[in-house]
Amino acid sequence: MLALRLARGTHPLVLTRRLLVAAAAAGVGFLLLCTLGYAVGHPERSSASVLRLLWCVLPLAATVQFAVAVARTDPSTRPRPGLSAVGLGPARLTAVAAASTAVACTLGSVVALLFYLHLRGDITGLPFDGAAAGLLAADQPIPLAAALTLLAVLPVAAATAAGLALRPRTAPAAPESAATSMPSGLPWGVALVAVGLAIETYAAQSGAGSGLPLPGGFDGNPVGVLVGWVLTAAGLALAGPGLAHGCGRLLQAVRPGAVRLLAGRVLMDEARRIGRPLGVVSAVISGTLAAAALYDADTGSDAFGPLTGLGAALILACTTATLLTAALESKQGRAHTTEALLRIGAPPTVLRTAALLRTGALLAVFLPLTWAIGELAALPLTA
Repeated sequence: MLALRLARGTHPLVLTRRLLVAAAAAGVGFLLLCTLGYAVGHPERSSASVLRLLWCVLPLAATVQFAVAVARTDPSTRPRPGLSAVGLGPARLTAVAAASTAVACTLGSVVALLFYLHLRGDITGLPFDGAAAGLLAADQPIPLAAALTLLAVLPVAAATAAGLALRPRTAPAAPESAATSMPSGLPWGVALVAVGLAIETYAAQSGAGSGLPLPGGFDGNPVGVLVGWVLTAAGLALAGPGLAHGCGRLLQAVRPGAVRLLAGRVLMDEARRIGRPLGVVSAVISGTLAAAALYDADTGSDAFGPLTGLGAALILACTTATLLTAALESKQGRAHTTEALLRIGAPPTVLRTAALLRTGALLAVFLPLTWAIGELAALPLTA
């Protein structure tokens, strides 16, 4: 009840972000229900049903990441003076954030269930009654327990992840500035990217393993291709903070002025917060480029069905929204520093120029890297 009361009094932009989380949850729930419908309609293809369910893990993980990012920027879950006196300490606010995340994801799951039943023809009286009856196995009854279990996965996972991300932490004995420490994930990220590309190349050229039945009919490539893509994405996400930190150091190289010093120090300080979602977006775009090259090569329109497109759109939309939300969180975290700079007389143009320099440095590093990995991932598939 407390989470619902806080939701009623929040800013419209905060409610919009929560509605976006609910929309993403609805898309993931619909994909999970479609996978269940495929399993019910094709009981003899249990292995294909399991692989389709594994494909749904990717958009589910992207939605959980987006939900956690939204929970981190929710102003109602930040500790404020006086809240502890009424029983709303850091631990209670963390529980409120987890409950709010669960409510938004549950709303999306309910919408997905109603839409799924409507397209099957189980709910009538609305447009498009039974429009996808053949695709959704309308001639077979849907096990209600299995459907509810699948729909409960996302709210539970998102609420748990939000609670873990926002849990109260004890301050370290000797705190170290984030700007002076190198994130340590860059070597491991580069190694994972190399291993992922190698596995994908071997799987595509040898044709070893069974075909991968993704939702929609992308059946032509072995499972090793998806494994390679997942490792590559994990490597980019792991290397993202180190690359962002390196961009900050690059901005301060060779006798920097005040603007470059400010841009570089801010970027180094926010490398962990911005670098990981930026690495995930880079991985998703590189995978999209590889898929587009495969589509243009020889597969035609039959390789990517509507459910495959829905899953890919969910992944791209959620990762991009997570990056934008992380940028907003970084801006909120710099609010006191910005106010202090303006108070001592720093021109607003200096702050805007520093922001443009940070953006340009990140684009100069991540855009070529994304394009190169996309081309390397597509090369064995289109050869």
